[in-house]
Amino acid sequence: MLYLYLYMTNQELQKLKYPIGKFDCPSNISKQQIESWISILEHFPNRLETLVTGLSAKQLDTAYRPDGWTIRQVIHHLSDSHLHSYVRFKWAITEDKPLIKAYFEDRWSELFDSKTAPIEMSLINLKGLHAKLVYFLKGLSDDDLNKCFIHPETNSEVILKKNVGIYSWHSNHHYAHIENLMKSNNWL
Repeated sequence: MLYLYLYMTNQELQKLKYPIGKFDCPSNISKQQIESWISILEHFPNRLETLVTGLSAKQLDTAYRPDGWTIRQVIHHLSDSHLHSYVRFKWAITEDKPLIKAYFEDRWSELFDSKTAPIEMSLINLKGLHAKLVYFLKGLSDDDLNKCFIHPETNSEVILKKNVGIYSWHSNHHYAHIENLMKSNNWL
């Protein structure tokens, strides 16, 4: 399979990296859009678990693209990243435009637990975390959703309703990485 990557165009490699495209936030985020994004977050852990149940260790340790993460690393990344997001929502609600803590996701993905731990740990965490996140998001008012945090990498304000969309997209983005790899290897 690796030899196929040597002959791929930059556009084909970008499609592997961003299988559903980059996040494109509408300029006017409607209540219906937020509800749709929350629904994606609500159902994501079960969708992901259904997708990856039954994969062998060898399959879990297969990268979805050249220089990309393995399925195992992606699942652990989702758990780590969405935990950060949950905390960021809480900070933005309880503080005035807090400066959040960024983290080096690439370094986290290279830690031994991301490379070797059973995926069930992160699947269980995602179920509990998303249940809490969805419950929390459904209880936020319009004023709450217009609060923001400051991301240190861009020094820009991230409004919470946009962050709902970002993590909805993030869920589907990584789901597509795994699903596309499984389809291309006839694992589905």
